[in-house]
Amino acid sequence: MTRRSLPDSTREDDDAPPGKVRLDKWLWAARFFKTRALAAEAVDGGKVEVNGERAKRSKLVQVADKVQLRNGQVEWQLVVRDIAQRRGSATIAQGLYDETVEGKRLREGVEAQLRSMQTGFAHGDDRPGKRDRRQIRRLKGDV
Repeated sequence: MTRRSLPDSTREDDDAPPGKVRLDKWLWAARFFKTRALAAEAVDGGKVEVNGERAKRSKLVQVADKVQLRNGQVEWQLVVRDIAQRRGSATIAQGLYDETVEGKRLREGVEAQLRSMQTGFAHGDDRPGKRDRRQIRRLKGDV
């Protein structure tokens, strides 16, 4: 079985006009998400804004667009510097955007705060005993 390539008119890369690329593809190429599906899910979930407006995944971004992205508790404020159709190395990905000064300051503040917080709650080394279970029941009001 031979593998045929698609004609140029049906390729996905040719859908966008020159100098523009789909938002989900740009987020993936800029390495904010591991897969395009995750990027599309974030856009559909309202976690990405372009030029102050909620965007759809098919929104075409171009140079000088402002992108605001929330990934977990971290918020990125970016300016598109270049576009890419394909995902490249991390150094290439960092060249696709500039982070605003205010956005960088806020993001680093949140990251420092998250690092300083406790990593988890320690319950103890073993399962609750009879006394612990009674205290839990009293706390829940199941007495």
